[in-house]
Amino acid sequence: MIIRASSSPGEIRAVACDATGPLDYAIERPGAPDGVGDLHRGRITARLPALAGSFVKLHDGTEGFLPDSQGSNAPEGTILPVQVTRAPQGGKGPRLSARIAEPIEPGPVALLRRGPGAIERLAALHPMAEIELDDPALLAQLRPLLGDRLRLVRQAFSESLESQIESLSESHAALPGGSTMSVHPTPALTAIDLDLGSASAGRGEKGRTHEQANRAALPALARQIRLRNLAGAIVIDLAGLSPKRRASLGPALAAALAPDPLAPRFLGFSALGLAEILRPRIHPPLHERLATPLAAGLAALRQAARDSAARPHARLALRTSPAITEALAADPIALPAFTARAGHPISLRPDPTLPPRAWHIEEIAHG
Repeated sequence: MIIRASSSPGEIRAVACDATGPLDYAIERPGAPDGVGDLHRGRITARLPALAGSFVKLHDGTEGFLPDSQGSNAPEGTILPVQVTRAPQGGKGPRLSARIAEPIEPGPVALLRRGPGAIERLAALHPMAEIELDDPALLAQLRPLLGDRLRLVRQAFSESLESQIESLSESHAALPGGSTMSVHPTPALTAIDLDLGSASAGRGEKGRTHEQANRAALPALARQIRLRNLAGAIVIDLAGLSPKRRASLGPALAAALAPDPLAPRFLGFSALGLAEILRPRIHPPLHERLATPLAAGLAALRQAARDSAARPHARLALRTSPAITEALAADPIALPAFTARAGHPISLRPDPTLPPRAWHIEEIAHG
């Protein structure tokens, strides 16, 4: 197992790879953190007995939900230490816990400490893995925590790894044996459709061939769920089998999910033959993180930083949709980080004619 971490302006991408390829993937955006693990002093603004919890206002004005089961049913107005256990998702605020092991000094509402970043999270998940990263400043920052596990490299992501990570932004993925899966998120659940394709072309009795092909695809399908951090209710439509015959694949699906550190639960098959899985929501799923204007802007800055490194004297401009321009301008880290890396700022040129996630890098003519 090895962890590779690539730093670009406003973003750190970390991936844990085993002998067969990427296994766990995490994104950290220092200017827009998801908040998981953050320690706060918050103020209870409303008690909700019907929901068995309270709303708690945090330092930035956002409100999180603190279930009574997580350590407090204090009255409104109480200031207490809380920790974020689940990031804001699906229009809902963060989930909180008041079960804090360390002593916290009293005081006003405040952010006391940020939670672990992408590299720290994967390092804790894989404690024996070496860590390769391409940013000397990040190496110095993490050295006291991770020590000799860290190694500075010129390029953390090879072209092949970059391509594999980029493919996670697609709604479909190729699986071994010619099968493909497609992911369809909805507000209520995530649906996964399995298409056997050429995997169903084997010889022998059709039902048995389809069963074998489905069974062979399950480990890679479970790996994709983990890599994409799909969470909440997940249903899988297996291919080419009657609902009754699909039930025989239950143990294989449960076994494929078992290595996942979030311990997803296979709940069985519905009357329609859909496999039902419940995977805990903690960090936002990857498709949500990649769908924002900021994600597009950071991808543009990543490419602009590469272009600037290849042509140090070139002055670059980024022509983007207004939504991307606004997202980058609101991020306190990304644009200054580009300037520090390139030695000069990048010009932002909003273009209302561009689609919301479109961008172009242009060279500014000297004159």
